[in-house]
Amino acid sequence: MGLSSPPLQALFLGLLQGLTEFLPVSSQAHLILIPWFFQWNNPLLDSLIFDVALHAGTLLAILWYFWRDWIELAGGFFRIIKQGAVYQFQEKLILYIILATIPAGILGVLLEKTITTSFRNPALIALPLVAVSFLMIFAESRSRPYHSLENLTLKDAMLIGFAQALALLPGVSRSGITITTGLLRGYQREAATRFSFLLSTPAIAGAALLQFRHLFSIEETDWLLFAIGFASSGIVGYLAIAFLMHYLRRHTLNVFAGYRLAVAALVIFWIFWKG
Repeated sequence: MGLSSPPLQALFLGLLQGLTEFLPVSSQAHLILIPWFFQWNNPLLDSLIFDVALHAGTLLAILWYFWRDWIELAGGFFRIIKQGAVYQFQEKLILYIILATIPAGILGVLLEKTITTSFRNPALIALPLVAVSFLMIFAESRSRPYHSLENLTLKDAMLIGFAQALALLPGVSRSGITITTGLLRGYQREAATRFSFLLSTPAIAGAALLQFRHLFSIEETDWLLFAIGFASSGIVGYLAIAFLMHYLRRHTLNVFAGYRLAVAALVIFWIFWKG
């Protein structure tokens, strides 16, 4: 079974989605560039419908890893409704997550077709790969991380939320741009990473739900590919979250910035090489 096998391609794309959705390297960029690089032409695996399975897998991963946080956040949400005011940290945090999700939600609905049709060009992906890489390096060089997550303000949450909206463009990376924004606002790397992942949960869920209607058009023979993509992205996604939460306690984002620059350079080289 070679790379031309659809089940193997589905497995590979699921592993890729699970890994790159949470590492700050841009999952959208990789899911576009890998089939382009290997010249895969399976219309199902390059469709928005298959993206639903991959996003559902990564949604499961993030809910699985942060299940305690989400139980507490859900409790905070219902307390806000009951008491009509915000008193505890979990109540404040869930309110900030809801408000900070709005920018990406609005842009996702308004620009979905434009982004999925006009920004899948590998040449266009190279630019945000490079730009965000330098922003990550800049943030690490000048940031003085001293705020914990408990010190999060509404202003900073909204700034991170607007940054997340930029991740709709392939090559930006949701975790990369939101963690970087948190560092620039003076938050500890672990705090910025935790808020980035918690904030991404509604966005990932929204992306899956937005395309959920397309699942009804799937052929029965294609469900195996969806199951492979869902399972592999979920398992690897969980491991990627665990790795990054541990890694960024003691290390910077610079290694990921270097990787992104290398990918951008490879894309540019490949474009000129192929003419």
